[in-house]
Amino acid sequence: MAYRYRPSKKLKKTLIGGGALVVLAGLNAPAAVSFAGDKYHAYKIAQPGYKARYGSWSLLDVPHKYRVNAIHAALLHTGKVLIIAGSGNNQKKFDAGSFDTVLWNPADNSFKKIPTPVDFFCGGHSQLPDGKLLVAGGTARYEVLDGTVKRAGGGMRVKNESPDKAVTFKKGTRFRSPSGVEYVSKFPVTVPRAKREFKVSYAKGGRMLPWKTKITAGEARVFVEAAEKGPQALTTEAAQYEIEGLRGKDADNLYGLAQKLTTEKQDFQGIKEAYEFDPTAERYIPVDPMKKARWYPTLVGLDDGRVLAVSGLDDVGVVQTGDNEIYDPAAKTWTKGPSRYFPTYPALFLTKGGKLFYSGSNAGYGPAEKGRQPGLWDLGTNTFTRVNGLTDIDQTETSASVLLPPVQDQKVMVLGGGGVGESSKSTPRTGIVDLKKDNPAFQEGPRLPQGTRYLSSVLMPDDSVFTTGGSSNYRGRSASDIHKAQFFDAKTNAFRPAADPTVGRNYHSEALLLPDGRVVTFGSDPLFDDADNTKLGTFEQRVEIYTPPSLQGGRAARRPVLGEGPSQPDQRGRARFTTANPGAIVKARLMRPSAVTHTTDVEQRSIALDLTRQKDSVTVHVPEDRTLVPPGWYMLFVTDADGVSSVAKWIQVKG
Repeated sequence: MAYRYRPSKKLKKTLIGGGALVVLAGLNAPAAVSFAGDKYHAYKIAQPGYKARYGSWSLLDVPHKYRVNAIHAALLHTGKVLIIAGSGNNQKKFDAGSFDTVLWNPADNSFKKIPTPVDFFCGGHSQLPDGKLLVAGGTARYEVLDGTVKRAGGGMRVKNESPDKAVTFKKGTRFRSPSGVEYVSKFPVTVPRAKREFKVSYAKGGRMLPWKTKITAGEARVFVEAAEKGPQALTTEAAQYEIEGLRGKDADNLYGLAQKLTTEKQDFQGIKEAYEFDPTAERYIPVDPMKKARWYPTLVGLDDGRVLAVSGLDDVGVVQTGDNEIYDPAAKTWTKGPSRYFPTYPALFLTKGGKLFYSGSNAGYGPAEKGRQPGLWDLGTNTFTRVNGLTDIDQTETSASVLLPPVQDQKVMVLGGGGVGESSKSTPRTGIVDLKKDNPAFQEGPRLPQGTRYLSSVLMPDDSVFTTGGSSNYRGRSASDIHKAQFFDAKTNAFRPAADPTVGRNYHSEALLLPDGRVVTFGSDPLFDDADNTKLGTFEQRVEIYTPPSLQGGRAARRPVLGEGPSQPDQRGRARFTTANPGAIVKARLMRPSAVTHTTDVEQRSIALDLTRQKDSVTVHVPEDRTLVPPGWYMLFVTDADGVSSVAKWIQVKG
């Protein structure tokens, strides 16, 4: 009988174990390589030479109780950053009436919670001449998607034919259709009294005829929802609705009108409330509400210190058709502005001469065929002059726009963007327009490394533009966050690489320049957390700070230092600051602090200042033209020949 070798049980275990180790090693090879690569990358970016060339990123240690879903961020003249979440795109917090604002002090990394009176989620904001921040609009109601709307609803126009008094109806007021179907109001509404006009006419020969009286009914609008589920509440026909509880003349004078009450998707709805945030008192102060509700509006400061509010979804979730209004910070009131339609969060820049330039950048809501054309808007005549030449004009949604430094050059750059709505399209296109030309038109600029939506773009003291983050797909879908950053140099018309951020940023993200010359990034609201789009996204609450190459190592130790000086220029626009080495300072920039959301930052601008040097000081000269330098607080940076900037001094420019 032939002999067959049989290994011992001990040897079998050894062989099996060794085989398993070999198999596991094979399976884990990619992970091991990735781990080794990550370790090497971490080592490489920590080296002084790398930092000196590309800069560096660091995560801010935010205590847990101060972590919020950053939707808005604004730098205040105190040097602190106001981070506004409101309900933070979290319906549970909205339903609970839990709204967040956090104040962060970069000087000592301290934090403070600010009581937040209304849901500023997706409102608008603008810097005011006295240093307060105007915050207006926000969320009245979260969207309800197709297929989940259980009760018919829509806008109800409430009419008041009585000239004697305005009438307020509380939330829950019932409106009854001619067929007896009842609808319930979701918000309180005040209906103004009717206007009574007297007209005098004359017969031939000059004889006065009897007075004629014309009554124009007062009107307000409110969102209503059917009291009961079911198809009986669906209607697309115009009808008049009785208001429950009214008797006599009130029942005749007050009624509702509705055209369409359906179970189609119901969009977010805006609010009218407006507040000023006081950086000194560190609290919100109520001012008169807007005339129109707005969700996703742009607020842009004008040369006289007033603020124009544009676009936004209204109180029934429809894009404003052109009902713009102007805030007067002296009177704390709103008046009607020139009528013009824009998609939500349009990028509007105040230009030399006072016209507003619309770059075409916007965020989120509005039809693809309307309001996408860039152009110059003359508010005085309410005329709009098209500016052509921008390529990929169908991909301006979620693009970034900046008024290139210095503002005297009057050049605007559009960077990246994507298709309308939930489109997966994105473009690496950049376009630059010189508004000083007689017939300005966009010229194509250098391309981004790849198609990019939600790109953050920040003006720097050395006249470069720092860009970071974004994603190639809608809301970072399919793990498409772009962990890249770069600088744009207008003189060379080219990008140069910067250190890669570690945190991805897409929808609901912000970036802004700090007074010490660093850049801070917040937020990101991905639709999904995985490449297969199966796990719902988690809002990014980490905060990351970028330190540019000019502030690394030995160069940081040599940065210019501004000493004592005034908080305002004199009547001739001059401000003198002591400094130990005035000869090292080659230029000065006045930089307006950011107020940013949804990649829209129409506040930031950089103004070149004339500079004279004395033995132990420098004097800067602020331009008198308020269309170049709108009234408000600014950061004054000076830089040396290597582009190394000082820490900023704050200066208030009066109107």
